[in-house]
Amino acid sequence: MKIFLDTANLEEIKKGVEWGIVDGVTTNPTLISKEGAEFKQRVKEICDLVKGPVSAEVVSLDYEGMVREARELAQISEYVVIKIPMTPDGIKAVKTLSAEGIKTNVTLVFSPAQAILAAKAGATYVSPFIGRMDDLSNDGMRMLAEIVEIYNNYGFETEIIAASIRHPMHVVEAALMGVDIVTIPFAVLERLFKHPMTDLGIERFMEDWKKYLENLKK
Repeated sequence: MKIFLDTANLEEIKKGVEWGIVDGVTTNPTLISKEGAEFKQRVKEICDLVKGPVSAEVVSLDYEGMVREARELAQISEYVVIKIPMTPDGIKAVKTLSAEGIKTNVTLVFSPAQAILAAKAGATYVSPFIGRMDDLSNDGMRMLAEIVEIYNNYGFETEIIAASIRHPMHVVEAALMGVDIVTIPFAVLERLFKHPMTDLGIERFMEDWKKYLENLKK
C-alpha cells in the first residue's frame, strides 16, 4: 500500500520524504491557500520534493474549463496528476485527458456507482471520501470495501485512494481490504508511529542502559 500526504505544507512533506514512507501528495486549492502560496509554484515545489504523484485540483466546473486547466497544470511537472470532481462534465474531462496521457484523480467520490464511472472513463486514481461518509452516519469503510470488490471483479486499472482519513484505524482497515493508496494528513501519519507499549519499552530500555553504565563505574 502506498502512502500519500494530504497537505500543501512543505515542511510536513520534507519530513515524510526523509522518513522514506511517503510515495505522493494530494493537494487542493484550500490546502494551498492556507499556506499562503502561489498555486502553480507550490505544486512545482511539492513535485520537486516528493518526486511522485502530486494531485493538483482544477477549479473550473465545466468540461472546457477543466480540460484547459488540466493541460496547463500537466506542464508543471511529469509528476502532476489532475484532480477532477465527480460530475458529468468531470467524467467527460477525465475521458479526454486520459486519451491524451494526462493522469487524473477523480475526487469527491461517495458511492461505488460513482467509482465505477471513474474507472470506465479511464481515471488513473479514484478518491472515495471515508471520513465525510462517517460524518453523515454512513459507513465509509463499507463503501470502500465495495469499491475494492467491484474493481477486483472487473480488473479495473484505476487505483483506489482512500481519502478523508481521520485516524490510524482507517489506514489499517483500508490496508486489510487491499486498497492501493491512503492519503492522510501529517498528524495521522505521525500517529501511525505511536503505541504506548513502544514508549514503555524504550523507557525501560533506557533505564536498564543507565543502570548498566552506572555498574561499569563501580
